[in-house]
Amino acid sequence: QVQLVESGGGLVQAGGSLRLSCAASGRTFSSYVMGWFRQAPGKEREFVATISWNPVNTYYADSVKGRFTISRDNAKNTVYLQMNSLKPEDTAVYYCAAYSGVWPKLSRYDYRYWGQGTQVTVSS
Repeated sequence: QVQLVESGGGLVQAGGSLRLSCAASGRTFSSYVMGWFRQAPGKEREFVATISWNPVNTYYADSVKGRFTISRDNAKNTVYLQMNSLKPEDTAVYYCAAYSGVWPKLSRYDYRYWGQGTQVTVSS
């Protein structure tokens, strides 16, 4: 069982940066694959980025590649999403998610555990 709590969302101007954090409970955090998803109003929840238990392996959606960076600190049971060069179209609720298994998986249906989400709003 893993419980996830996101933080770090907020309002930022286009071109700005935000860093999201996701704190996980449980002693087996390092064995879980972690991911970030987002959901804009009226749209489906979409994949943003994922990182394997080994922090070396990462994968990004094309829409955020080169602007966002996912990382994790297994000693702190925390995964991060550094978001740079933000655009108004990045506005969404961002969710942290986790699963145990083969990496990578990009479908939200493969992720078993979810946080409550944090709002990111990018103004133009």
